Formats: sequence, C-alpha cells, structure tokens
Amino acid sequence: MAELFSAEWMNRFQEEWNKEPDLFETLGKIHFTSTIAYGFEGEAAPRGVLVVEEGKVVRSGAYNNEPLNWDLRASQENWAKWIAKGIGMMGLGLAYTTRKLKFEVGDYGAMVSDPRMAAPFIKTFSVMGRV
Repeated sequence: MAELFSAEWMNRFQEEWNKEPDLFETLGKIHFTSTIAYGFEGEAAPRGVLVVEEGKVVRSGAYNNEPLNWDLRASQENWAKWIAKGIGMMGLGLAYTTRKLKFEVGDYGAMVSDPRMAAPFIKTFSVMGRV
C-alpha cells in the first residue's frame, strides 16, 4: 500500500473519487472547482493535492506549491481512523472543534453549512478507505 498522501496514493484517490457519483455528480451540479491539499499537522506544507474541476478530479499527486482553496491537516493516527471508519457530521464537527482536523486554508463554516458541499466532503473519507 502506498504511503498516505504520497503521489501514488493521491492518484489512486483520484481514480476512486471519479468513480463515485455521490462526489463528482453532486459537486458538478454546484460547479465545484478547487485545489485541495491533504497533509499532517505540524508539517510546513501538505503532502498531496487534488485539482477538482466541475466535481471531477482532473489532476492529483504530490503537493508542488500550487495555490490552494483547501488545505486539510490532521495527525497520521486521526487520518487512519477516519479513513478506516469514515466520519459523519457529528464526528466532523467534533474533529473540527477539538482541532483534530485543521483547515489551514478553506472556510469550514461555509462548507459545513452548505449540504451540497458537506455531504460530499464527508463522502471523501469513505472514498479514501477504498484507496
């Protein structure tokens, strides 16, 4: 298995994302286009990145100083737990308020208050579990 958020892992995440209609169709309907980075708390930069256009991931790999719309950070242990078990709205809220999940870039409040974005965001954790 590839190391979490490595270029290889991110490429597999792209494949799984683009197979999941609850992600690409839902986000496509709201014309969601963003560059999303993932990494570990305490590190200077994220490790992996997805470029999403109209809900579909069009590019993935190692972070290479791209301008970001979202930069999500957590400990390796927390990422592993959420990837293995998924996360619901309550778990997401708890992770955010206890600072276990940090949004270095991006507006958590705006995302979670919009069900068109919140539900797909939660879905990404189960999709990660298929990588």
